[in-house]
Amino acid sequence: MAPISICGLTKQYGNVRAVNNLNLDVIQGEILGFLGLNGAGKTTTIRILLDLLRPSSGNAFILGHDCQSDGLQARLNIGYLPGEMGIYSDLTGREVLDLLAGLNGRAVKVSRRRDLQERLEFPESDLSRRLREYSTGMKRKLGLIQAFQSDPTLLILDEPTEGLDPLMQESFYKLLVDVKQRGRTVFMSSHVLSEVDRVCDRIALIRKGELVLLSGIEELRKLAARPVRVLFAEDVPIAAGLPPGNEVVETGPRAWNLKVEGPLGPLLRSIATLPVRDIEIAEAKLEDVILKYYRDGAE
Repeated sequence: MAPISICGLTKQYGNVRAVNNLNLDVIQGEILGFLGLNGAGKTTTIRILLDLLRPSSGNAFILGHDCQSDGLQARLNIGYLPGEMGIYSDLTGREVLDLLAGLNGRAVKVSRRRDLQERLEFPESDLSRRLREYSTGMKRKLGLIQAFQSDPTLLILDEPTEGLDPLMQESFYKLLVDVKQRGRTVFMSSHVLSEVDRVCDRIALIRKGELVLLSGIEELRKLAARPVRVLFAEDVPIAAGLPPGNEVVETGPRAWNLKVEGPLGPLLRSIATLPVRDIEIAEAKLEDVILKYYRDGAE
């Protein structure tokens, strides 16, 4: 049973389709990055999963429960972090955690909450302060604690590291590793592509409400062009007539900077007769592939 299953989901606002015939299954135990530019339909999709919005057509299921007709049961095992914590500002941090734990209906272990506080450097004294006194980073940490505190089967996280400093981001990444090792599933939106590259198993990229890319991280990286630098022991002609998939970035008498898509064999064969001194091959960047999809959608 898929933690999340989205079938033909469409949401229409007048003549505008925020989500258009979206189909997506999330695999148990994976961390899936849900990507897209602002206005692509990410937040609309998440709100439909939480039954905060009703779709124009199609269905969404969480752990086999229809998000609309069986919404209470669908949300029972979810930990949710919204993009912004829209909570009454006169509540204290502790009151927020207790309130949301009560609404969730699942018991929260004191030891679990304290462990989260320790990992996110959120002292007891801050829980006694009212939300209006919180900084953006403090609100984000409180939001993470409330999402993780009941140890839910499924986590839905909307821009989870927004407002966190680099040290807290590291703590969050380690927290993701821990929940994944326990078989939990994470569905997270993010604009930080290096973050997605680091923590996600797969990505789903939507553009103008439609799914345009669904791929594992390693498979996606193979699509990216690798930076290759060829160094020569003596002057050679300017790079020309290279095999398909080899793009010249910069060329000089003793060094060529290239971008290579696909296997390196054709390039190596084409320079076999030249006085090659060394070849430097950098890892392909996931960002290059994703940004290409973003740019194509902007045209």
